[in-house]
Amino acid sequence: MVLRVTPPSNGLGLRGDKNPFHEVKVGGQLSIVVLVGDGMSDRRVSILGDRTPLQYSRNRNMCLISKLGENGIIDPISPGVTPGSDTAHIALLGYDPFEIYTGRGVLEALGSGISLKRGDIAFRCNFCTLDEKGVIVDRRAGRIREDGEILAKSLDGIRISGVKIKFKQALAHRCVLVLRGKKISHEVTDTDPKRVGVKPLIPKGRGEDGERTAEILREFLNIAKETLSEHPVNKERIRKGLPPANFILLRGASFLPEVQKFKERFGVNGACIAGMSLVKGVARLLGLDVVEVEGATGGLDTDVLSKADATISSLDKYDFVLVNVKGTDEASHDGKVFEKVNMIEKIDLLLGRILEEKGIEELTIAVTADHTTPLEVKKHTGDPVPVAIYSKSARRDSTRLFDEISCSSGSIGRISGKNLLPIMFNLEGIGEEFGE
Repeated sequence: MVLRVTPPSNGLGLRGDKNPFHEVKVGGQLSIVVLVGDGMSDRRVSILGDRTPLQYSRNRNMCLISKLGENGIIDPISPGVTPGSDTAHIALLGYDPFEIYTGRGVLEALGSGISLKRGDIAFRCNFCTLDEKGVIVDRRAGRIREDGEILAKSLDGIRISGVKIKFKQALAHRCVLVLRGKKISHEVTDTDPKRVGVKPLIPKGRGEDGERTAEILREFLNIAKETLSEHPVNKERIRKGLPPANFILLRGASFLPEVQKFKERFGVNGACIAGMSLVKGVARLLGLDVVEVEGATGGLDTDVLSKADATISSLDKYDFVLVNVKGTDEASHDGKVFEKVNMIEKIDLLLGRILEEKGIEELTIAVTADHTTPLEVKKHTGDPVPVAIYSKSARRDSTRLFDEISCSSGSIGRISGKNLLPIMFNLEGIGEEFGE
């Protein structure tokens, strides 16, 4: 059967002359999986004997994919460009982030289950801790979890100058702020300086609507500071010796873009399994279904085997499943070397469960990372990430280990993130001939 899709002419770079998938073959049930260890790629670490965590860890299932398949390295965006988790996942799902990315806020909102309307402005927020002088001492308020929902509700539903404010906890210290009303704009500056020891920045706007929006934000932040500082939850946190979540940092103002949906673009139906609201938001924006998994926390304590079981059951319904595990990135940002190694080995267990239950011969599967987060840097960098792809149709190269160095000598070579799915779909016979 041949499914014909007419690409939209919407100025977003999704026209037929740029998209080779507007005629795709759809046969029986496909089983395509992309497993992403968030921030899993690294540089050599001195305490690990100048090896990367992947080289140091016991990742035999990842190495099995390398041994039986094709290997390479991926520049999630392009060489040397440092990707965010959002833009990297957009690329790994076969889209050009330069064409559809409007900012992080809208993705966090979608991932948190907020229904957005055209014209809404969304922000990614952090609960943070300020000292008595208003200086940031903890950008994540001790990675607050359980208390965050109560604090968020105290700021939800406020109206300022006719603009309704929606505020919701996303995951741990991460929150979402949505403005809904007239004469508002995404053209406002962030308040998050992305470092401690300084005061939060003051939001400023560009243009009449931007300045009106910045004024609304300034008033909201004043309300938030007063409300959170006096909240019983924070008084109890101080009593327990925990950092209070007494302020909010804003960044990533964005609006809902027009995007060609995944099924229309590629002709396959897809799902996403992730604990992190940002990745869920990318999935929802692109038209993938989000499968909620109990125990998927987005942290080091996430239940990887529940994620594996959810992947296995999802493959009975969906052709394609994206699986994200965030814990490796969290360990990297905190400089926790052996926690990262342990998380890699947990991801390997997840992979092993999928291979055991589905049978490797039934899968087209890729293992990769969305970006490099070196432990000794504690933030994202523009280094390429390893990738290994297995399919019964794939060539088998000489790579035997899954890590940043071993994969670089594989037959795939060095590719862009948006090339990954076309390579995998080609192995499944999906796509059309370009030319005659």
